[in-house]
Amino acid sequence: MSTVTWITARGLFGRRRFLMLVPLPAILVALAVLSRALGVDPAQWGPPVLVGLGLAVVLPVVALIVGTGVLGAEIDDGTIVHVLTKPLPRWQIVLPKLAVAFGVSTLTVALPLYVAGVLAHSVRLGLALALASAVGALAYSAFFVALSLVTRRPVLLGLVYVLIWEGLLGNFVSGTKVLSIQQYVITLADRIAPTGLLATDVSVPVSVVMSILVSLGFTALAIQRLRSFSVTGETS
Repeated sequence: MSTVTWITARGLFGRRRFLMLVPLPAILVALAVLSRALGVDPAQWGPPVLVGLGLAVVLPVVALIVGTGVLGAEIDDGTIVHVLTKPLPRWQIVLPKLAVAFGVSTLTVALPLYVAGVLAHSVRLGLALALASAVGALAYSAFFVALSLVTRRPVLLGLVYVLIWEGLLGNFVSGTKVLSIQQYVITLADRIAPTGLLATDVSVPVSVVMSILVSLGFTALAIQRLRSFSVTGETS
């Protein structure tokens, strides 16, 4: 597993798509610093920056870029063949790649959200956002890794989920929030640090249970899907 992890991390950091992870977190921190420096009331800039940008855009988009890259890129360029020929159980391939996706997504998103949370309210809110985003990063990563094994257009379908399901329907159709990872993250962060800056209709028990189910369910799907791949990189 350590070899697969190392190869995955090296491949991810060696691809240009890793550079795509930098701008969004930087913009998040810059907006928080600017708002704080100008003396804008956190009640005015907190929700749009922390939730509207941080949790609704930065977290899922970073997880999408990384999650679809750890396996999807190997499938696209054919190097997945070298992995499939190794005498390894498929879970020993999927789990290290999921771990890399989770780790990179968490590190990329949690620190900027922590800084923004501290500037908006307190250290407690910063920690709450960082911890909740880690939970979200795991769920998103499992979802997007599985998506890269299910379809040839994982980025497109991932954007549909993030922008249409969570972004559009999630704001206007209350029933869709139960199936929104973004809402689980908001709920958990608000539970850890109630401030009034975060608002959601999803309960804490539902958020915890659904986060676990999404993470485990899509991880299992990814493992099962990879088992159906032949050495040509296609499903058998």
